This record gives sequence, C-alpha cells and structure tokens, in this order.
Amino acid sequence: MPEQDREPTPLEKNRALAEWLEFQLRQVKNRIRELEVAEEQERRRRAAAHAALRWKIQPQRSNAQALLHRGDCSLYAMDGGFINREDAMIALAEPDIHPCEICRPETGLTQ
Repeated sequence: MPEQDREPTPLEKNRALAEWLEFQLRQVKNRIRELEVAEEQERRRRAAAHAALRWKIQPQRSNAQALLHRGDCSLYAMDGGFINREDAMIALAEPDIHPCEICRPETGLTQ
C-alpha cells in the first residue's frame, strides 16, 4: 500500500493534534498580549483626559515661587492631588501663586 493511502497512526494523530493545540495557544497568548496593551493604553488615555480637566499646585520652594499648572502639564509631575476648577480659580487669585507660563492654566479657567 502506498504511503499516502495509509491511515495515520494514533501516535501521528496525537502529535498533529498537539502541534495544532500549541499553535492555537500561541495565537491566544498573542491576542491576550494585544488586549493587555490596548487596555493599558486606554487606561492611560483616560487618566490623561481626567488630568486635563484638573489643576495642580506646585508648592513654593526656597528658590522658586508656587505655581498653578494644568493637570496634564509635564513640568510638574505628581500622582493625584488634583484640584477642581473652583479651587484653581481661588489659587490663581492668591498673590503668592502664579500661573505656569508653559501650560497657561488660566486659559482653562476662563472658558
């Protein structure tokens, strides 16, 4: 009987099945990695959007004045501690707190 006409043995069938399952597992793991990356990007996007609607105060240091920043300003990095619009307007009215000259937080307060 020619080689191509014979039925695969149980061992050959199981090896082929194992190869197929390993291929499927690689596909699923790749998809999981893609979804994790997409989820992390979405989390960062939401955090940035949330920060853009908030403000933060950089405390006064011995060699620098206190500054009000937009929440997404990268000149002063901090986690949390954002203030709302009303508090930012009060802070800006204080004589010892100045607006950041880069992010211009006062523009977000007058709109």
